[in-house]
Amino acid sequence: MLDTFGSSSGAVPIPDTSDLQLKVAAGGGSLTAGGMGLETGAGEKKLLDFTGATLSKRKLLVGLDLLCLFLASIPFFACELKAVSPYKRGFICGDPSITYPYLDREVIPDELLIAGGVVITGLTIALGECYRVRFRGVNSKAFIRNVYVSCLYKELGCFLFGCCIGQSLTNMAKLSVGRLRPHFLSVCGVTYASLNCTTGTYVASVTCHSDHRLEEEARKSFFSGHASFAMYTMLYLAFYLQARFTWRSARLLRPLLQFILIMLAIYTGLTRISDYRHHPSDVLTGYIQGALTAYWVAFHISSMFKTNGSDLSLSETPLDSPLSPQHTVC
Repeated sequence: MLDTFGSSSGAVPIPDTSDLQLKVAAGGGSLTAGGMGLETGAGEKKLLDFTGATLSKRKLLVGLDLLCLFLASIPFFACELKAVSPYKRGFICGDPSITYPYLDREVIPDELLIAGGVVITGLTIALGECYRVRFRGVNSKAFIRNVYVSCLYKELGCFLFGCCIGQSLTNMAKLSVGRLRPHFLSVCGVTYASLNCTTGTYVASVTCHSDHRLEEEARKSFFSGHASFAMYTMLYLAFYLQARFTWRSARLLRPLLQFILIMLAIYTGLTRISDYRHHPSDVLTGYIQGALTAYWVAFHISSMFKTNGSDLSLSETPLDSPLSPQHTVC
């Protein structure tokens, strides 16, 4: 089959489609027609195959990722939407750990926690990945062709997946254990004297004289969601800085930033004790769970600590490049 290009040039034979191969090279413009692309650069012709099967595969992979994200967040939404009631645990009469007053105001409310954790970490990751693509010449072999979108998709997707996993574990524990918060008796509107119970005996159930919603929240002490979420987001960002922050001239700047992030996470958990929302063991468990989740996602799911020389662009291959020996590409 013959075809011509231009009005003054001679006939240029076009090979049969069965002989076309996918050739990848750096740079160059492209001329596409009907799903077949003719790409030129540095005087060499390169052919790209954009088939419907490839596009369908990409959509399937994106849909699979979204499905995994949704499934991982089911326990979280089941608790937040009050679809499941917490286990109604009793208490020991005379236990001083649940006699603290109920405070209307919190030092770090839920809105500030979520906005701070997601915005600070997410925005830093987004800016860092865009900088790497723009100034470091990072390539990507992902099924998403746009390098910016590919890097943001993978790094932010891993971060959000970890958020869903961590909070789902937290809410699952809250609903299953049903540990009473330090202000339970105050929220319930009862005292040991009004219950007329014997000190040291187990009280299996109690009739609360307060709003049912507050009573259910008072049964979700173990473990601290604030502590786990703050530790996950801040520690994950500290890991990200360790992998991506490669300015070697300032040796103490990166450790200082990481210290500030961890300090914010620890402070968030400590305020839950001073607000009488959680017991110290709840906060400690939240720290551990958030840290383990951050480590798992950063080192075993995300690509920031994975080295793969084949993914590096030509500008990133020298040994003195800050991304080649111990840092990764998207």
